[in-house]
Amino acid sequence: MSRSFKRELPPPQAALEKLEKMVNEGNYYEAQQMYKSTSARYASTQRYSEALDILESGALLQLNHQEVTCGAELATLFVETLVKGKFPYNNETLGRVRRIFEAFPRISLPLELLVDDDDMQKLSEAMVAAKARVEGCCTFLRTALKWSAEFGASKNGSPEFHEMLADYMYSESPETDMVKVSSHFVRGNNPKKFAKTLVNFMSKCYPEEDDAAIARGVLMYLSQGNLRDANILMDEIKHLLELNELDLPQSELMQFIEYLLLTLERDAYPLMKVLRQNFKSSIERDPLFDEMLDEIAEKFYNVKRRSGGIQGLLGDLFKMPMM
Repeated sequence: MSRSFKRELPPPQAALEKLEKMVNEGNYYEAQQMYKSTSARYASTQRYSEALDILESGALLQLNHQEVTCGAELATLFVETLVKGKFPYNNETLGRVRRIFEAFPRISLPLELLVDDDDMQKLSEAMVAAKARVEGCCTFLRTALKWSAEFGASKNGSPEFHEMLADYMYSESPETDMVKVSSHFVRGNNPKKFAKTLVNFMSKCYPEEDDAAIARGVLMYLSQGNLRDANILMDEIKHLLELNELDLPQSELMQFIEYLLLTLERDAYPLMKVLRQNFKSSIERDPLFDEMLDEIAEKFYNVKRRSGGIQGLLGDLFKMPMM
């Protein structure tokens, strides 16, 4: 009987045209329910390709109409259908996820309006909307990360999805969390874009946050054994600062990072121990630094940690995107 029903389901084009008309007429909620029910009918008969077409079309339309809650829900259902249909992570499916991601709105907060109570109310409403946009996009991309890790990408999930997450979180979050942003960039494959983001952050952050943000990014790369991208990050930051006639922060923490990068080029664990002792006060500025240095010692010099595996704050950080 299910086979007969599978044959009886018509091609989805007529339904797509009807749903597009509903969205264009502003019937967003009614269209949303029909997108979900129609795609579910195709998925229930294992016609996953048609279900994906319906969900992708709906997500793009809703997002293009600024209906982020609806669009994000359909986007997440799109990825869940990739899982149900056991679609592999490849250039085609990556492109479809990217297309949906690029439809998520990017709206600047009206910070210039801060004049009276009405303006403050508008800003408050804009911040609530921004948080909802970020939450919706992050839910979609985290679901995509899980799917990609299971169906063909690396165990950390698609580097492209990590970069998308970092980019959207940084540009759209009302309150920037550079630790989270950095944790995604270092699992991406674009250290030059990460450098550009850090230089932008340096122009907006509080004093003494700039060198810590750079150090955190470098140490995160190194804690994964990635000396190449750690060096690319530092070189590109210096290059971008020079183009803007700015200087790298002058601090002991930056000195430590420069010395550490040189040390890791050699078999010189005793020198690393000396550096950690000499720059102890700078390293103690962030509890994460010490944990990452333990991980770096294990990655580069096979110095076993007291407990196996990534521990504490660092472990929580690198598990976070898969939650």
